[in-house]
Amino acid sequence: MRVAVGTVARGVLARRRSDEPVRTGPRGIDPEHLMAQLVPMVRSSAGESGVTALGTAVLGATGLATLGEALRAELPTAMEREFGVGTLALAADAVTAYAGALGPRPGAVVAAGTGLIALGTDLTGWRRADGWGHLLGDCGGGAWIGRAGLEAALRAFDGRAGGSPALLAAVERQFGPVPGLPGLLYPRADRPAVLASFAPRVAECAGDDPVAAGILRSAAREMAASAAAVCPAGGEPRVAFTGGLFGMGDVLVVPLAEELARLLPHAERVPAAGDPLLGSVRIASELVTGSLSLPRDEALLTVTSVRGGYPPADHF
Repeated sequence: MRVAVGTVARGVLARRRSDEPVRTGPRGIDPEHLMAQLVPMVRSSAGESGVTALGTAVLGATGLATLGEALRAELPTAMEREFGVGTLALAADAVTAYAGALGPRPGAVVAAGTGLIALGTDLTGWRRADGWGHLLGDCGGGAWIGRAGLEAALRAFDGRAGGSPALLAAVERQFGPVPGLPGLLYPRADRPAVLASFAPRVAECAGDDPVAAGILRSAAREMAASAAAVCPAGGEPRVAFTGGLFGMGDVLVVPLAEELARLLPHAERVPAAGDPLLGSVRIASELVTGSLSLPRDEALLTVTSVRGGYPPADHF
């Protein structure tokens, strides 16, 4: 979790972060656990910044569309009680990633880290592609690349076609003897992260190993396909990519550019202006000024006015 506190006039004045994941339960994301982390971070940030009253808050949450029932029910009251918030926006993290990367412009954003999701808009509605998790999708994401690399290593270990001795050696360096790999992976609750931890090894091998290079080209093809699925067909849309996966460099970026030129010749590819936290700040600022133009959506972006909270003045 990351927090930013500031004002429209002065921008972000203080930041905090927590590396403890927020729990999920039968009703999805746990609002009590979220608030237990959020309250001290916001209060210390507000004290540092000199902001004494928070009028507007924006929360971008992973899995909000399917795991946000409890947040939608309880967070408006909790935010008003703890901070005096009068206007609260709940957004999927893909929406905050979009706002951070492109702002209020038509286009498509692919957010790729451990998982992968694409979101596009013509500013009248949203279109989403993938983001189905490591068992059902997230095609081209870090866990997807890592799993493909591990499979190629196991093929080499078995002597099957499609194997990569280079990736096999990388597996043994990172995880130890291959026969122990299932026991290391299957019992883990954080399997997607473990799979994604091998993606950098695939990138390291891609310069000399055709199997690793082929995995990254397939990932680029999947990313471009997701972008094409959500990008507006008309006008002059922009396409941006955000997330840690693109730190792999040319071994991924070059084939991605080629696939985009093939699938989206009408779209302009631009660098992401900022990250999802910047997206939350942008949405908060636009709510304060009454200029929010990103589409409201029951699952992806909702705005609630909380009775008794501070009016959406200058502070977020």
